[in-house]
Amino acid sequence: MVAEGLKRVLDGMEAASIAAGRSPDDVTLVAVSKGHSPAEVMEAYEQGHRDFGENRAPELAEKAALLPDDIRWHFIGSLQTRQAKIALPHTILLHSLDRPRLVRSWAAADNPPPALVQVNVAAEPQKHGVEPAQAAELLELAAEQGIECRGLMCIPPLVTNPEDNRQWFAALRRLRDDLVADWPGLHHLSMGMTDDYRVAISEGATLIRVGRAIFGEPAKPARND
Repeated sequence: MVAEGLKRVLDGMEAASIAAGRSPDDVTLVAVSKGHSPAEVMEAYEQGHRDFGENRAPELAEKAALLPDDIRWHFIGSLQTRQAKIALPHTILLHSLDRPRLVRSWAAADNPPPALVQVNVAAEPQKHGVEPAQAAELLELAAEQGIECRGLMCIPPLVTNPEDNRQWFAALRRLRDDLVADWPGLHHLSMGMTDDYRVAISEGATLIRVGRAIFGEPAKPARND
């Protein structure tokens, strides 16, 4: 099941990239494994996949201890500052840098992994992320603290029609394009999940976070895949 789901998503990524005039190699699939067993992760690993996403620090640490060392773990969920030290040793990219306190906690490591700034593009009160106008301020603080920021991330509204999220993906891309003059390292756009990753790719996503289409429903669903 996992192998079949992974192939369907990779095929969908390729088709969406080609339709948008992009190379499929420009988009990385982060297979969101939160709520799924190490055995399920290994099914995808055995198909050659290496990039996986988790949103709970203890679960990430537990899986990292059990699974191959060459897995590239992405932390994609809201991270409590007190749990940053748990996620730090295992994370290659933090997708959800969203507030000054987390910047300082993440920077506590001698060589903190790079991060993406999470932006609340739709101004949803229940969502984490900085307002677009505050992104530059958080980028500046991260740089002062020694964190390399490589792009932006968003979690758009839950919609029935994936096309309804095109406006938010385009807004994140425009914000990145506005910021890149001062922050040339902002290459990545982490956007697009199971239901809307094709739209996100057409709007410039370089990282998509897909779980349900690969692994099925997690034991404890969360809105990051």
